[in-house]
Amino acid sequence: MKRWLDNLYERNELYFALVWIGIYCFVNSLANPISEAIGIDSSASLICNSILTIMLFMWIKKKGLTKYYGLCSANSPAAAFLWYIPLILFMSHNLWVGFAVNYPAADTVCYILSMLWVGFLEEVIFRGFLFKALAKDNVKTAIIVSSVTFGLGHILNLFNGSGMDLATNLYQIVGAIVCGFLFVVIFYRGGSLIPCIIAHSVNNAVSVFANEAGLTVEKRILFSAANLIVVVVYALVLTKTLPKNRCENTLSKLL
Repeated sequence: MKRWLDNLYERNELYFALVWIGIYCFVNSLANPISEAIGIDSSASLICNSILTIMLFMWIKKKGLTKYYGLCSANSPAAAFLWYIPLILFMSHNLWVGFAVNYPAADTVCYILSMLWVGFLEEVIFRGFLFKALAKDNVKTAIIVSSVTFGLGHILNLFNGSGMDLATNLYQIVGAIVCGFLFVVIFYRGGSLIPCIIAHSVNNAVSVFANEAGLTVEKRILFSAANLIVVVVYALVLTKTLPKNRCENTLSKLL
């Protein structure tokens, strides 16, 4: 397996990224119906994503690419990111209207652990592999493509047995594109994917405790809009604080 990964990577970094996007999407598309057959939600996702996480982390570490892919501390102080306070708001938005235990214990544990691995995998694949491969030629293109590709990837939730309806999925896609842009700005600005991985993982994991009892459509729209506003404003603020010698005004031209 290591030789296969090495050959794939050395052939072409972009090809490597696209293949891993395909593998990740394919594996997780199969996981939901398998979990349903097992009788424990997210059980198959947990197994598959655990294997993929261990595989990719060990490969990155052995290749000495941990810093290249942002698995290191940020090279800018926390103050430059407003001490990550907007990220904390983002991570907690699923609990803004309360806390609820929605699923049996086994299902909840499997979901939380699976989402922790999903946060790592999606950040490494989309913000690490894909963004870094594209940024070699054009940072502006890399920012746009990595953000949009990440968002569009969520369309699979319409077909993988998750039960998500079209309207919810469309909102999820838009939200993912916006969040993808924020995360790539954080990675490009600070050189670290760790804040993105933590925010992504926690946001996904705590969604299992979201309290939707009595939540009207109006309230749902209001809270969703508030969350998107936090993400958009935070991303815009960070683009204005980028050192000129790091971004060469690329992000400013993008906006």
